[in-house]
Amino acid sequence: MKTRLGCLSNKSDSCSDFSEFLPPGPERSTRYLKLSTDEVTKWADSFDALLSHKYGLAAFRAFLKTEFSDENIEFWLACEDYKKIKSPAKLVSKANKIYKEFIDVQAPKEVNIDFRTREETKQKLLEPTSSSLNEIQTKVYSLMEKDSYPRFLRSKIYQELLSRTQMYCQRKSV
Repeated sequence: MKTRLGCLSNKSDSCSDFSEFLPPGPERSTRYLKLSTDEVTKWADSFDALLSHKYGLAAFRAFLKTEFSDENIEFWLACEDYKKIKSPAKLVSKANKIYKEFIDVQAPKEVNIDFRTREETKQKLLEPTSSSLNEIQTKVYSLMEKDSYPRFLRSKIYQELLSRTQMYCQRKSV
């Protein structure tokens, strides 16, 4: 994936064009989004730091798409939304949607989980609670943290972002 970066800031920090990483919507129309070297560097501190940063998450998603494993982050995000639901009827509806999309065998975006976890989750979702997906979400998170995240940090996407923000910072300080 080709990463376009632009630097349009008068400040001492750098910025990157992240528009291609963003989902469709009003923010995507913003051509240049500012991103500092410090922010990009912090993504390497921990997987949580990456996921909690809006553009870190966007870059990680873009990376996972290049590896054809974006179902993992999509599932994790769906679980995050699921935990916020208060209405029992909406909980049932969302649980069924997540199951059909990510957990069921041959689901369109099936996540890689073992048979036991799949069956236990299926049973929990018969009477869903806001914590019904916690175990499977934790397993998918762990898989991404141990497998995809280190590859992301070595990826062209991350290395190029880091390099370009550093180059911009050096040019600004000269």
